[in-house]
Amino acid sequence: MEGTISRPSDNGDRPAEAGAPLAGVRVADFSRVLAGPYATMLLADMGADVVKVEHPEHGDETRAWGPPEVGGEAAYYLSVNRNKRDIALDLKHPEGRAIARRLCEGADVVIENFRPGVAERLGIGYESVRETNPGVVYCSISGFGTDDRPGFDAVVQAESGLMHITGQTPTKVGVAIADVLAGLNAAVAILGPLYRRAVTGTGARVQVSLLHAALSGLTNVAQSALITGREAGRYGNAHPTVVPYQTFQAADGEVTVAAGNDALHRALCRAIGRPDLAEDPRFRTNQLRIVNRDALIPELEAIFRTRPAAEWTRLLTEGGIPVGKIRGVLEAIRAAADAATFTVDHPTAGPLELMRAGFTMAGYTARSEPPPLHGQHTGEVLAELGLTDEEIGDLRARGVVRQATIGPTGEPSGDSPDQPLSRSAATPAPKENP
Repeated sequence: MEGTISRPSDNGDRPAEAGAPLAGVRVADFSRVLAGPYATMLLADMGADVVKVEHPEHGDETRAWGPPEVGGEAAYYLSVNRNKRDIALDLKHPEGRAIARRLCEGADVVIENFRPGVAERLGIGYESVRETNPGVVYCSISGFGTDDRPGFDAVVQAESGLMHITGQTPTKVGVAIADVLAGLNAAVAILGPLYRRAVTGTGARVQVSLLHAALSGLTNVAQSALITGREAGRYGNAHPTVVPYQTFQAADGEVTVAAGNDALHRALCRAIGRPDLAEDPRFRTNQLRIVNRDALIPELEAIFRTRPAAEWTRLLTEGGIPVGKIRGVLEAIRAAADAATFTVDHPTAGPLELMRAGFTMAGYTARSEPPPLHGQHTGEVLAELGLTDEEIGDLRARGVVRQATIGPTGEPSGDSPDQPLSRSAATPAPKENP
């Protein structure tokens, strides 16, 4: 089979979604875990046809990162894989590699996060893909760029300085922020060449590393260190260059106050009944407040301890001062003024609530398809690539590909080569009523 596969059919096989910014864009997604899948999920939210490629046995590592789980799927995996199609394909098998190359030939975007050299050995490195698809936008995500080291988020947070400036002692951010930043960088970096490609037909290679995404995300802290030549300090819930901008202990909890300029500082002083603090020559400007932080903050701390957090939140909000309650994650999701989630009908989990993207677009409602089962769309995608049912069945029987099936109780089951492929893999067999 290797060497005999022709070019795939045009992306027009998939119906374009009305108003979708990336309608008609196909993404061959060989990434896994968080940074790459987060990037491709954002592209899928905007209408791209993302085909996620996984190993037929173990799949994406995050499928095993549970509990918590629902419907046999780990919450971690569900968080970054909505709106995609899924093909389970053995890239170590010659026929699997041939299918992967065929998928790349018809893709507008290819994204991978293999260790350096692996994509090339599999025949889907940038130079190989560009030979048959010169207009491809090819994105590689690594941990440390040209430094061939495993790129796990906690290590990158430590190596980037991010951990050094967080908390009271060096502390990891509670979410894998280096991965998320890398995913955002990858999505943005892909969109630029895609626009140019539409105008000129020219492709591009995009390279993103978790380390440089984290370093770039240090923004003002990094710039301050560069200007002063001094190592950045650690301020916990305070701010290095804006005062007062921190958490205060109230009588029954904590509130976070962000007086981001001199006018807000004066308004804060009025709201807490201490207008004299605004007129104190030590605190009149932000520059002075930074220098005299140790004199101002104890005054404010004593005042905030006199009333409950809810009362301070009300008073400061009425005074126009940015203030917020420290919420738990679930509490914050439910308290958001605009809906932070949407619900999809998952083939094994049933109604499933997912987080939406952090942006909206006028005139376009983001897609709302559930994260795919492992190999859910294998038959569908291979058929689009021109393979017959007999060829697909043979590949399944030999373990080169895997097709997800749904058992009679609605649970995912192992691959069954006898399962017919005529049903669209996007609509698995219905659950039986109990």
